[in-house]
Amino acid sequence: MQWTGLNELREKFLSFFESKGHLRMPSASLIPKDDNSLLLINSGMAPLKKYFTGEVTPPSRRVTTCQKCIRTPDIERVGITARHGTFFEMLGNFSFGDYFKHEAIAWAWEFCTKVLELPEEKLWVTIYLDDDEAFDIWTKEIGVSPERIVRLGKEDNFWEHGSGPCGPCSEIHFDRGEKYGCGKPSCGPGCDCDRYTEFWNVVFSQFDSDGKGNYPPMEHPNIDTGMGLERLACIMQGVDNLFLVDTMQSIMKHICRIAGVQYGEDEKKDISLRVITDHVRSTTFMIGDGVMPSNEGRGYVLRRLLRRAARHGRLLGIGRPFLSEVAQTVIQENKDAYPELEEKKAMITRLISVEEESFARTIDQGMQLLAGVLDKNESRVVSGQDAFLLNDTYGFPLDLTKEIAAERGMTVDEEEFHRLMQAQKDRARAARKNAGADAWAGEADALDGLPETDFVGYDRLETPAALLGILKNGERVSTAAAGDEIALVLDHTALYAESGGQVGDMGLVFNDKARAEIDTVQKTASKVFLHHGRITQGTLTVGDAVNVENESARHLSIMRNHTGAHLLQAALREVLGAHVEQAGQLVDDAFVRFDFTHFSALTAEELQRVEALVNNVILEDIPVECREMPIDEARKLGAMALFGEKYGDIVRVVSVGDFSREFCGGTHVDRTGKLGLFKIISESSVAAGVRRISAVTGLNTLRLFNETNALLHNACAVLKVNNIEELPGRAEQVLAESKEKDSAIQALSDKMAVARLGGLLERAETLGSLQVLAAQLPDADPSTLRTMCDRIREQSESMVAVLACVNGEKANIAVCVGKQALAAGLNAGKIVREVAKLAGGSGGGRPEFAMAGAKDTAKLQEALAAAKEIIAAIVK
Repeated sequence: MQWTGLNELREKFLSFFESKGHLRMPSASLIPKDDNSLLLINSGMAPLKKYFTGEVTPPSRRVTTCQKCIRTPDIERVGITARHGTFFEMLGNFSFGDYFKHEAIAWAWEFCTKVLELPEEKLWVTIYLDDDEAFDIWTKEIGVSPERIVRLGKEDNFWEHGSGPCGPCSEIHFDRGEKYGCGKPSCGPGCDCDRYTEFWNVVFSQFDSDGKGNYPPMEHPNIDTGMGLERLACIMQGVDNLFLVDTMQSIMKHICRIAGVQYGEDEKKDISLRVITDHVRSTTFMIGDGVMPSNEGRGYVLRRLLRRAARHGRLLGIGRPFLSEVAQTVIQENKDAYPELEEKKAMITRLISVEEESFARTIDQGMQLLAGVLDKNESRVVSGQDAFLLNDTYGFPLDLTKEIAAERGMTVDEEEFHRLMQAQKDRARAARKNAGADAWAGEADALDGLPETDFVGYDRLETPAALLGILKNGERVSTAAAGDEIALVLDHTALYAESGGQVGDMGLVFNDKARAEIDTVQKTASKVFLHHGRITQGTLTVGDAVNVENESARHLSIMRNHTGAHLLQAALREVLGAHVEQAGQLVDDAFVRFDFTHFSALTAEELQRVEALVNNVILEDIPVECREMPIDEARKLGAMALFGEKYGDIVRVVSVGDFSREFCGGTHVDRTGKLGLFKIISESSVAAGVRRISAVTGLNTLRLFNETNALLHNACAVLKVNNIEELPGRAEQVLAESKEKDSAIQALSDKMAVARLGGLLERAETLGSLQVLAAQLPDADPSTLRTMCDRIREQSESMVAVLACVNGEKANIAVCVGKQALAAGLNAGKIVREVAKLAGGSGGGRPEFAMAGAKDTAKLQEALAAAKEIIAAIVK
């Protein structure tokens, strides 16, 4: 048993199983594909589920992978302990109806004892209670002593998630020695202490559970194994936890250099080092697979991890954004196994920087919010609800909330805070449990036995076909008649099925006896096309010969827009840089909506350059070539792949000369000239680091120009100019005249306000050495209130004025405090909040001046009447 690096261990495992006839498949994206039961891939078998259920035919009956995984149920424990992490790699070998227990057990033992040279005397095996077959293989064929085999119950050694394939499992444990044990006589594999480390689980999927306690045997049982790469590295490197593994140490040491600290010298700092190490690793891989920060779903997981890492950077005393620097070490350590990290390096590091800088502003907002909570708090206790909001929404740690509150002699209701945190965890746990129960749920069996649909629509708008199936109300039927809503399955079709952001085609399915109008087309994971629509004439019967006809005008518009999307991406990369990646798109007959990775709004000049580049390519009338080729050949040609997408061995590449080359299964025009013209209609933000451009091509561009021209002529008519060229000058003139009138009106209002001032000041009441004025002003607006307050503060340093006006259904309240009144401890912001509260409003401002709005105008006089009492209470 020799010290072995994590990257070398990964390669040893995959190479070993390749030597046993397994196909080495690359890790799937962390974003699940066609699987709504998972937020993120969390196990080695998760991307392979449809191979196990038989919904999809695997590329080989023997497969081996090293799968990237994210698990976040214990995120709050990461860093607190040295055990917990969010990102890990799962090694696995899989059999889809090929070999079973004998081979799986023999190869597991061979890899452990011959390849890794683990001492046999340190290895223990667990099996399911009544799995005598596995016991006999381990003892009689492998030669493991019966005393080193432990039988455990269903909770430990039977793998099952809801309905679907399940079965007993056998685990291999490594004995770390007595010093890690609990000392109990019963200590052994399965004990909760740290002595016996389970590192390989071999699952024998031999039953097909119905979820109700029935376990009929499967005709073709499967093998599903999982071995945590980091856990194996701990054993091979003789370290206690994953943070001491070689690749993790490289990341942690980089953080230590930035922070100027050493791991192992201070437990609090060690916690922060572990949090940052794990979370930067996780977020680097997540962004590399196309996860973008957001406030929901997997994007929220990413954002939460980044913010937690950034906060712990502050706790280490790092006063600047630094996570993107650490991400470069993550990429360096993993780029050989995951080359996409190096390919996406610029985008990954830039996005992390943007998010960290955004969090720096967010945490400042949290500080302001906390200050507001403390200012208005009379109970001297910060509610658990406020503390939870600060933590959950702003990433504001409870410890910091407690520390700041203590400086003001206040405490935090920690009991309520922890109750709310627990409720959140319970909701998350329930969601995970439900997801697990549905993990094996596949599509309805209504399509069983139907073959993959042959799509011929790349170069045809119509085709003869055979009607293979009819779905009505989700069930297979043999016939359907006029008026029925149906989904038709054909052997051939010229209608494109919705995918890759391109909408499904519309068209007709008909023969001389019947006619069906198709609204859209979708396809299943098994590539069976479902033509959704309604029968408008006659009766269709399974087995009928039919014709399929595409709605050509709509289809051609979609093709123009899809080719336009490719040209747009190429132009964006040329103008903005290679970090631009597609982050989503919608292509229909009206427009193309293209989402891409970029970190700031495009300038008018950049938009013009992008638009000009695309239109130049259109005017050059360049051929658009679509070819199928091996994926390796496509990559050598420099074809761009969809961010985070997984492709087969053969891919379709769409090329526009040397300007654009992308993997794409959509439909396209054959020459760029057929786009006519390309026009950007909007550019906006979608999420942090993601922008969106909407654009039109072809006849839609002409329609846009006509609509814009009509608007300009209408504006000319309204502003009474003869031609469009005069419009900007006339608009500026009208705007200047309007501003001049507004200024004159405001000046007049100010004069009237000053004229009222003398009478108002005479109504002030005495409060000790201060003067208090509370009044509602008729025919005033917020600007008038502000002017009055300025004049009052100029004329009287001892005056506290509360002025109000009503505009429509809303009231406005202004408070000003003179210098002498300020010295007496009065604060305009506090006063206006208390007064406005009595009229159903809120507001705030500076100590000398503040404003508020109020919804209940009927209570305005009551609020003004209470102003003197409020001020008197503050003075006391």
